[in-house]
Amino acid sequence: LSSQVGGHAGVLSSDDGTLVIKPCLPLEKEFYTALAVDVAATTTAVDSSEGGDNLPRTSGPFTYLSPWVPKFYGVLRLEGHVVPNATAPTRPEDVIVDNLSHPFYRPNVLDIKLGTILYEPNAPPAKRERMLKTARETTSFETGVRLTGFQVYNGNSGSFTVTPKSFGKTIKASELPVGIARFFPVRTKERGEGVRAELLVRVLEEVLANLRELVQALERTEIRMIGASVLILWEGDEQVLEAALERTEGDLVGDESDGSSTGGELGGTSSPLRGGPSVVVRLIDFAHTRGAPGEGPDMGVLQGLQTAIRLVLGRIDQLK
Repeated sequence: LSSQVGGHAGVLSSDDGTLVIKPCLPLEKEFYTALAVDVAATTTAVDSSEGGDNLPRTSGPFTYLSPWVPKFYGVLRLEGHVVPNATAPTRPEDVIVDNLSHPFYRPNVLDIKLGTILYEPNAPPAKRERMLKTARETTSFETGVRLTGFQVYNGNSGSFTVTPKSFGKTIKASELPVGIARFFPVRTKERGEGVRAELLVRVLEEVLANLRELVQALERTEIRMIGASVLILWEGDEQVLEAALERTEGDLVGDESDGSSTGGELGGTSSPLRGGPSVVVRLIDFAHTRGAPGEGPDMGVLQGLQTAIRLVLGRIDQLK
């Protein structure tokens, strides 16, 4: 999949680029399915109430996350029989979700791994030790974030500058602002990545508003998210970005009524005339996500989002 900056291999897209087809583990399928049930139940209850019925309004365990998760279309299941002596299928099920970057013309994409704990409670001791070592040796344990990878459009070359996973695994917490500045650069004659400072500040303010609303949603959700990410996308073409900012001014979360900012995972090629979004922020990667009734919100993930908020605020201060 073009534009994929993090996660595992094997992610595919539909022929028209609008959908992502992603191998899933049972917990990821359960999460998406439970969220779809929550959304459907809430919508039905609200519609019935508005129609004069006395049905109560429904709020499931994941309802507050629905605006912040890729739109889910269902599960693609491989069926049939195994030919004798043939290799067993390696991807029996896939989730189908919207492609987050498709509405963009030149999508700048950053994958931020969230959380301070990188292993599940039932993980074997050897894996717990290995993942704890990984967290301590990277920025995850101290800050709740790791920059998994990102790409930024270069207007001079017409290509993307890609920063690999190794960057985020080797920097210290004090160097995170350097990574954020690389993802949100100011364009110069010599450097083709980025946009004018005035436009970049508006992008950052929109990202900031999204992150703050996402925090509010997660504070109201009892959940544990191991290995999940927040994906930040913004339009890399300066002219297209300026037009998008004018359209979305005052609507910081984005209007999903036409599907232009409803997101799944990655890969953007849409025409600039389509009127895509300026910014999209979504949670992704739920292979190790589960509901946690009675346990409260995931404080490690919230710590990571608060770190991301501070980093964005710091970048705004640099530009102002």
